[in-house]
Amino acid sequence: MEKNIAVIRGDGIGPEVVGQALRVLDKICEKYGHTFHYTDLLMGGCSIDAHGVPLTDEALEAAKASDAVLLGSVGGPKWDTLPGNIRPEKGLLAIRKGLGLFANLRPALLYKELGEACPLRADIIGDGFDMLIMRELTGGLYFGAHETGEQDGLRKATDIMTYDENEIRRIAVRAFDVARKRRGKVTSVDKANVLDCSKLWRAVVHEVAEEYPDVQLEDMLVDNCAMQLVKDPKQFDVILTENMFGDILSDEASMVTGSIGMLASASLGETKLGMYEPSGGSAPDIAGQNKANPIATILSASMLLRYSFDLDAEADDIDAAVQRVLQRGYRTGDIMSEGCTLVSCSEMGDHILEEL
Repeated sequence: MEKNIAVIRGDGIGPEVVGQALRVLDKICEKYGHTFHYTDLLMGGCSIDAHGVPLTDEALEAAKASDAVLLGSVGGPKWDTLPGNIRPEKGLLAIRKGLGLFANLRPALLYKELGEACPLRADIIGDGFDMLIMRELTGGLYFGAHETGEQDGLRKATDIMTYDENEIRRIAVRAFDVARKRRGKVTSVDKANVLDCSKLWRAVVHEVAEEYPDVQLEDMLVDNCAMQLVKDPKQFDVILTENMFGDILSDEASMVTGSIGMLASASLGETKLGMYEPSGGSAPDIAGQNKANPIATILSASMLLRYSFDLDAEADDIDAAVQRVLQRGYRTGDIMSEGCTLVSCSEMGDHILEEL
């Protein structure tokens, strides 16, 4: 197989962790006889430094022309004081919108080997848990109108949340399709007791559920879901929710797995072109120190193979290699526990390559 991958290394630790993921993809090519061509693109703070904007039209067009996009995290304190319209995060929103990526899949899996890294009590986590958060990615509050001004002598800010039924239906269909391949349960999270957007969300999700009699549906208010994630995470299979709620809940879910550095994500649209990135931030405090955990980015590369290229065997190979390295006791600093061996970012990559 021959494919083109757009590579956005990003800011902070992004270049370090993406570099390890590319090593793994190269190993997969060598092992299975594939050819991947990489095109480096700038986005985020590095693009602001080079071009004055977080994402150029040329970079977006190059991403559209690729078969998949592998992304490191963007942003950092260096750019925090910039106007909102040119912050690094605007590049992320723009590329998601430009590529038509409306579904964000964030697995939250607690490996048995990382039980000690989980902040929850042993009786809560049991043998571990495996959930997937399906977050709507291109609608809602983040893409509504934003206005800051003055009224009656007081500063005033307004952010507008908007959803239409088609935006809700397409993400709901994705969630139910994924649930069918997992344990057959969807938890739809909203705030229908307060928000009209959530009332529509709930109504449309129930309409979609009628087409999936084999999948169990439950509704849960977002504040209750936030509590249940730390009270009993094992109850969840697929969590379906809108953009802002998904942003918050997926970060909470990441921490109950032990470290955000372990969690991959995929952003998908109507076609096979998807964007794959670690769920964590750019961690500028450890950038350039070879301390970052590359596993989330490596597992994101695995999702790239699975969802954009339909290379399930190759993706399974990477996932199994990661688990074997953890079983052997190798840990980066964020998941380190007593009796294990501390390794650097590049050394973790070395061990995963050895397993492959």
